Amino acid sequence: MYCAIGCTECHLLTVMAYDRYLAICNPLHYNTIMNTRLQHLLVIYCWVFGFLVTQITLCFLCQLEFCGPNVIDHFFCDLVPYLELSCSYKYALQLEIMIVGIPILVIPFILVIISYIRVFITIFGISFTKGWKKTFSTFSSHLTVVTMYFGTILTIYMVPANGYTLPIHKLIAFLYIVVTPLFNPIIYCLRNQEMRTVMEKLFRRREKK
Repeated sequence: MYCAIGCTECHLLTVMAYDRYLAICNPLHYNTIMNTRLQHLLVIYCWVFGFLVTQITLCFLCQLEFCGPNVIDHFFCDLVPYLELSCSYKYALQLEIMIVGIPILVIPFILVIISYIRVFITIFGISFTKGWKKTFSTFSSHLTVVTMYFGTILTIYMVPANGYTLPIHKLIAFLYIVVTPLFNPIIYCLRNQEMRTVMEKLFRRREKK
């Protein structure tokens, strides 16, 4: 479940980057391209792909044997520290994780980069400062989340597994397990004008009371 939801999150962030690309680089055709049907298909694809592709890893995990210690040197049952406990031949599974990581992490990250390169090229073509700031505010929150999430995930899962028990790797895992989800509502909600308006009304009511 953890791996499947993480994979789904990567693809949802990529879809959001594509949405921002259409909104900024092709605004006149945005409603035609990003219609309700395409939205539903993209969301379904993210969830189905996330749960299907992780079944490959699950099949390999079920074949492992454990004959030694049963304590993981980590603060949660992550995949790589879990493999360290196995006494089976793990090279095939480690190779599978690297290969599966390409469509799960690397390709989505490249697509996000391409989307934002096109977005920045379009923004730099805007001559007036006010329009530039307004356009930048529409995707800055998503770009912040993408940087935090993909940066830590790629470091953990696309780097060779040796040394995963080091404190630095636990710190990186803490960033994408706790810090990024904690900041998600703050980054997304407080950037939303309607949300800020509601929050201001609530605070005013409390002050009156």
